[in-house]
Amino acid sequence: MTDARVPSRRRYLVCDPGHFDVRYAINPWMRPDRPVDLALAQRQWRALIDVYRAHGHTVDSVKPVPGLPDMVFAANAAVVVGGRVLGSLFLAPERRPESVPYESWFKAEGFDVHRPESVCEGEGDLVVAGRWILAGTGFRTTREAHHEAQEFFGVPVIGLTLVDPYFYHLDTALFVLDEENIAYYPEAFSPGSREVLALLYPDAVIATREDAMAFGLNSVSDGRHVFVSPEATGLAAQLTDRGYVPVPVDLSEFHKAGGGIKCCTQEIRS
Repeated sequence: MTDARVPSRRRYLVCDPGHFDVRYAINPWMRPDRPVDLALAQRQWRALIDVYRAHGHTVDSVKPVPGLPDMVFAANAAVVVGGRVLGSLFLAPERRPESVPYESWFKAEGFDVHRPESVCEGEGDLVVAGRWILAGTGFRTTREAHHEAQEFFGVPVIGLTLVDPYFYHLDTALFVLDEENIAYYPEAFSPGSREVLALLYPDAVIATREDAMAFGLNSVSDGRHVFVSPEATGLAAQLTDRGYVPVPVDLSEFHKAGGGIKCCTQEIRS
């Protein structure tokens, strides 16, 4: 069964955590009184980049900017579909300056960047899932941004409402396994959104709260390999049973800021 899963080569954009820290609290995970081990964070981040490259993926990097401790969470800065880039407009004033260096990087690479008019936090809430985009709202990205994304990309956008503050971005509660399926934690969503997900993905991998709280759903899949938190053991077992290959990568130091593997990884879809 495992052999039936075929990986595809991906291009990822990341940002070195040289200035990573927890200096403010904009989600329940963040506690400025809990120190960050920056040396450990650097080692963990480097291990993620190494494992991506070891699996054949291309990794580009944006230079970190002093004073922007969350810039390491590259996924939040934009979403890219078909070579078109929808930038970010962060809810928190502390994060809004992050948009500028990412926009500059994309422009230097030859991409046009559309600046959203509404609060929009990139792949944090806009998850590209085959034929459509799954779009989270409730804590950060607004419904108006969902409309902007649909008009800009010309791709159907399906709005989903998040209700648990520990899962403040869609990419903490759900990730795409391949073109046809996802894994998610139902209780992170409103009743109507749970019904929508059950209708669209009747064969989805359903995560427990324990695995979701271990950042198991802040994962990255290339269609075969799933780069996943090593603490999400139950989820990893389910993935193995479905023919995927879990690749554990420990980003526990980044959990202190409410982020994990996917938060640190933006996919550039040309």
